[in-house]
Amino acid sequence: CFQVWGLCLMKEDKYLVTGCSDSELRVWDLQFKDTTNDNIENIDKLVTVDTETEKEGFLAEDQEEATDDTCPLRCIKYGSLLRSGRGRVVTLTSDPTGQVMACHGTENTVEVFHFLSDDAARIKVKKRIRKARKKTSGSETQPSEVPEPEAKLQLKDEVQRISVIKAGGKVKSVTVVMGKGYEIRVAVTLNSNEVELFTIEGFNKDSEFHCLRRITSQGHHSAVRAVAFSSDYLAMVSASLEAVKVWNRPSLACLRTVETGYVLSVCFVPGDRHILAGMKDGRMLIIDIAAGDILEEIPAHTKELWSLAIIPDLRGCVTGGGDATVKFWQFELIEDQANNSKAKVLSALHTRTLKLEESVLAVKVSPNNSLIAVALLDSTVKIFFVDTLKFFISLYGHKLPVLCLDISYDSTLIVTGSADRNVKIWGMDFGDCHRSLFAHDDSITAIQFVPKTHHFFTCGKDGRVKQWDADSFDKILTLQAHHGEAWSLAVSPNGQYVVSSGSDNVLRFFERTQEPLVLEDEQEEEREREDEAALATGEDSVVPGQGNLNLPSKKTVGSERAAEQLLECLEVCHEYREQLLEHSQMSKSSKKPPPPPAIMTAYKVSTPDDFLLETLARIRTSDLEESLLILPFTSVCDLLTSLPPLLSRGHQTELLCKVVVFLLKIYHGPIVGNQTLLPIIVKLKKLMFTTVNDVRDMVGYNLQGLRYLQRDLEAREGVQLFRDATLQRKDREKKRKKRDRNLKRAIMTL
Repeated sequence: CFQVWGLCLMKEDKYLVTGCSDSELRVWDLQFKDTTNDNIENIDKLVTVDTETEKEGFLAEDQEEATDDTCPLRCIKYGSLLRSGRGRVVTLTSDPTGQVMACHGTENTVEVFHFLSDDAARIKVKKRIRKARKKTSGSETQPSEVPEPEAKLQLKDEVQRISVIKAGGKVKSVTVVMGKGYEIRVAVTLNSNEVELFTIEGFNKDSEFHCLRRITSQGHHSAVRAVAFSSDYLAMVSASLEAVKVWNRPSLACLRTVETGYVLSVCFVPGDRHILAGMKDGRMLIIDIAAGDILEEIPAHTKELWSLAIIPDLRGCVTGGGDATVKFWQFELIEDQANNSKAKVLSALHTRTLKLEESVLAVKVSPNNSLIAVALLDSTVKIFFVDTLKFFISLYGHKLPVLCLDISYDSTLIVTGSADRNVKIWGMDFGDCHRSLFAHDDSITAIQFVPKTHHFFTCGKDGRVKQWDADSFDKILTLQAHHGEAWSLAVSPNGQYVVSSGSDNVLRFFERTQEPLVLEDEQEEEREREDEAALATGEDSVVPGQGNLNLPSKKTVGSERAAEQLLECLEVCHEYREQLLEHSQMSKSSKKPPPPPAIMTAYKVSTPDDFLLETLARIRTSDLEESLLILPFTSVCDLLTSLPPLLSRGHQTELLCKVVVFLLKIYHGPIVGNQTLLPIIVKLKKLMFTTVNDVRDMVGYNLQGLRYLQRDLEAREGVQLFRDATLQRKDREKKRKKRDRNLKRAIMTL
């Protein structure tokens, strides 16, 4: 039995195709009760089960479903289609006409099937019969011994396999359409944010799909590490591991793509005609937006260029790198010597350098152009005077390095975001910490103030974007931005737009609305979400009347769900036993026993004992002890009372003994003090000794039988089983010990 991952309807809802975790596509014939099918001789035998692929246990269930009068739809297993790809089916889709089906798995291949019309299928059947008769007439076998070929339609007569599409990467989704002249077009989206369009004409065996168009530059192919807004907030720039892209903000269209390499930081140059990009190898690139070219590559740092910031006077920029330096640059226009032109191009001239003790992770110049804040790898933030580069004050308190920082518009507040998941709000005058906020569930990667306010946005590796108030220290809102880490964010100069980027290769664009936001309502909704996510019974494993239990397992949602199923099972068993007891007392007037509950039918059991055993067997081993702890003592008594009949069967002995021993260990005092449970405990003790001895005898008998077969095989063949594997293991141990001795000797020599 496999989990169904995809399904689609074909040929005007005549067939249902399902895809599972294996390489088989199962085709089902759908029929309503008021319809007739000439291909079926007996309407009561609608289920066809392949005995080679299906288990015997599913036959009775399928027959029961086929004779269900309450269901107006009947499903017949018509056949199977084998896929060439491996793994599970990810997408299974068809064109609007229901004639062409496309499916793909976890690889880079897409398989296409064509469902023929009824007339074409009949022609194919006639050709198959004619070919089979021609083959038998030419053989030496007597005509009476050759079986007559079947004249009815089969799946191979109605389905034609078309050539396989090999995409340029891992396929994420697919859609298909059939046009005029039997042309099939298949659109494929890849995990690298690319779209490919394939086409094929006709259904000949020699025909193959060819790529008609490929869209590659409309999105990033890797994680987006940095974003920034232009001064007029009409354009955005984003940088990833392979390129820098410029976007139009109103239309969200990609205007330029410049192949650069691994970019860590990016910003617009005043005038919005050029872009500065900080590279992982320490270079600073000056990019011309109009031409889409790199004007100059400046070796700014010897290691990573982590941060770029424009100086408030708009005459230069400042950079911070992993080589423990902060460098100041001045913009200037120089002649374009590369193209032998007298036209002026933008360049940057290095003016000053500030050397520090640790790697620089972030830099920011205050809006009044008097102070510069530098975040270092030693978890501190040092503030210097811009004019003299003298040390002013140090901000310390983070437990892990500060990854981002920003200064408010009035140069009175500075906010820092760290890998310790905290945001600290400091005063710029004395360096006092106003408040420390636990902001995210993972490292904080970007932080920025909203212009002309004391509100700021943060994003972290938990994928969320949050807005905060630096005056009241309240969280304003939370945005579920990315599937994975969020690496950067930017706020537009007018404060109306926010863009964030992350490891899911996408940019999330947010716009401020005029809808009023009530902070108390947002906090109440967040508390409700946290309560829903929390465990209903608490995090601790507690037994009433006892202290906390230090179990190796951990209480999870699965253990709570298992406890609920076990409680429901005990309640259903109790009610059904009462119904059976009433029926036995009224057997003279009522001969038909009461039907089992619906949940017992779903579990494919007919007795309460079987239902209880099946429920216990379906609980995961890691959740068993925690689920038993959640049960109230009355349910524990009911469970212990129901276990003796199960133990006497000899099935699931290990599981039942584990349940009994754990319950006795946890509830030893209450059980011993309960006189009604004493005979049950004595009976369980005898049954456990008997069943465990039987299991031990069976295992010992089988072990000795296997040893006898091993000795007999070794004597007959003249070999020793497992000898080669033992020798190989000894050789590996010798090589490992020799390698360890050589390593220790090398360390001592050093």
